[in-house]
Amino acid sequence: MSRIGRLPVMVPSGVTVNIKNNLVSVKGPKGEISQSFDTGMTIKFEESKLTVSRANDSKQAKALHGLTRALLNNMVIGVTKGWEKSLEIVGVGFRAEKAGEKLSMRLGFSHAVEVSPLPGVTLNIDGPTKIKVAGVNKEVVGEMAAELRGIRPPDAYKGKGIRYAGESVRIKAGKAGKAVGKGK
Repeated sequence: MSRIGRLPVMVPSGVTVNIKNNLVSVKGPKGEISQSFDTGMTIKFEESKLTVSRANDSKQAKALHGLTRALLNNMVIGVTKGWEKSLEIVGVGFRAEKAGEKLSMRLGFSHAVEVSPLPGVTLNIDGPTKIKVAGVNKEVVGEMAAELRGIRPPDAYKGKGIRYAGESVRIKAGKAGKAVGKGK
């Protein structure tokens, strides 16, 4: 059996779970998420616990067992605590501002880049160089953060750009570093 898949998902009070033909909807204080799962997985909700079991021991069923449990756990955490990703903007003159729901960023281009949040995601600004992406669905929050980072990924020579909070960027030496080693 899958070590992850056999663990029950504890559902706190205030969270309701509805299961109908492997379509699971979880509703809590932060919002609601629905997701359909493979028919080979049996999902049961008893005594404030969600359990997942598989029909057979095929390779695909084993893989889906742990995945299904992990996705259910992410749904429960999302509707109770929510998911959040932090981004940092590094560079002289690089900054972000909030314009209504949209995010307007100055990133060294000739124009300001405006980004609209995906449905179910909120974009918050903590100072001119810090962005927080928050939401109920972990996948959508990660996708929005990756979209923002993709606008101006960190440069390998100066480190300028948008990066995840705490991400370390390896800086290359550049031309000056190459010429020193040749013995000129």
